[in-house]
Amino acid sequence: MGYGNKTLKECTVLLCVATILLLAESRRVKQPRCPASCTCTKDNALCENIRSVPHSFPPDVFSLSFLKSGFTQITGGSFLHSPALHLLSLAYNNLSTLPKDVFKGMDALVKVDLKGNNLECDCKLKWLVEWMHTTNAMVDQILCSGPPLFQGKLINDLVPGSFDCITAEFASYQPLMFESISVESFTFGMDTFVVFAQPFTGTCSFLEWDHVETVFRTYDSIQSTSTVVCKPMVIDNQLFIFVAQLFGGSHIYKRDISANKFIKIQDIDILKIRKPNDIETFLIDGESFFVIADSSKAGYTTVYKWNGYGFYSHQSLHIWYRDTDVEYLEISGKPHLILASSSQRPVIYQWSKSLKQFDRRTDIPEMEDVYAVKHFKVKSDLFICLTRFIGDSKVMRWDGAMFKEVQTMPSRGSMVFQPVSIGNWQYAILGSDYSLTQVYQWDLKRGQFVHFQDLNIQAPRAFSVVSIDNREFLLASSFRGKTQIYEHIMIDLSNN
Repeated sequence: MGYGNKTLKECTVLLCVATILLLAESRRVKQPRCPASCTCTKDNALCENIRSVPHSFPPDVFSLSFLKSGFTQITGGSFLHSPALHLLSLAYNNLSTLPKDVFKGMDALVKVDLKGNNLECDCKLKWLVEWMHTTNAMVDQILCSGPPLFQGKLINDLVPGSFDCITAEFASYQPLMFESISVESFTFGMDTFVVFAQPFTGTCSFLEWDHVETVFRTYDSIQSTSTVVCKPMVIDNQLFIFVAQLFGGSHIYKRDISANKFIKIQDIDILKIRKPNDIETFLIDGESFFVIADSSKAGYTTVYKWNGYGFYSHQSLHIWYRDTDVEYLEISGKPHLILASSSQRPVIYQWSKSLKQFDRRTDIPEMEDVYAVKHFKVKSDLFICLTRFIGDSKVMRWDGAMFKEVQTMPSRGSMVFQPVSIGNWQYAILGSDYSLTQVYQWDLKRGQFVHFQDLNIQAPRAFSVVSIDNREFLLASSFRGKTQIYEHIMIDLSNN
């Protein structure tokens, strides 16, 4: 009995010892071996003719070199398991770029050798320049193989500011389930609104921004007939809406704040305005005006003035010229109007301070069949975009005496060539009834527009930009499809 108990106790002890040894062995971390195709000594590793970077090396390796390797790129995190490296040599491996933060966490690095590669010093390598300016490691001289701006230059001489990596795009944000022919954005009180003219339903549709749901939602509407323009104007904290109609005359509405609705306050002379096509609002010497371009054979393009109680006819400009567009702008600090017409070249009118009316100044030569004229400024230079449905649209610059051609845009089927400005970005949007809408961006060095992006909008007629909650939106009216809202988003190419 005693002998049996002694044997049992000895077995129990042996079992416990064996269990402990097994647990210790299972918890022992296996040290990584030298990868195949690599030769490792006590503290060095040399890899030749390998297709990719091994992800682990013995922990006592401080120097790592790759020779005649078959890889042309390195995946991110390749050296995460080798934080103790002092030398990481990637020389002569046909590398064109390096993944961002590939050296992250390698605080022990003393030297990095990247010479003999074909590094493209583009935005994808901006992080490397930033890292080189903050690391204590020495980086050998590296020549850029491209792009052309930096070709042949030392990447060591570049600074983060050398790279222009910020771009943008118009991203589809919110489609609206109606057709529209014009769009305007405006601020009234502390709020920002947009209004679309819907010709088929005869409606001015007002939308407001929902700060919670972050979408545009219905605010109010004005019911009319065959609506072509809904133009807002704020005068002495009063909101007026000029509603142009093809049939039944045009009208002026005012926002009744107490009743929280729009009320009609005035009709526009139907004998002068028979077929309105465009409305422009403006201020001259503190006085409020609007002008309606009339496109009928017997109508008058007419300027109206606010007298404190209503709007009255101030001046008739074109008689029977079938004007399709009117643009207000300042040329050399003086108020001007440019009228586009289907029957003659665009005509420029200048405001006479003594007569308090517009006088015909000149026309724009060799520019027949212009449907619309819109202006923009780049620094102190004044430009206009001229839209043609048949033929080429034009960009022209004011040279101090006349507008001269800067650029030609093929534009078959275009009824809108709209310049828009967002921050420091200047765009021009060329719509078409037969193809994609083309967005152009102004290139300061070339002094011209360059193609930027295509948008799929059916028969676009107008564009407007609105800024809300530090976000920028492009509103695009569509005559034959869904009205579209795009967001202008900034993209940092160095983060890709």
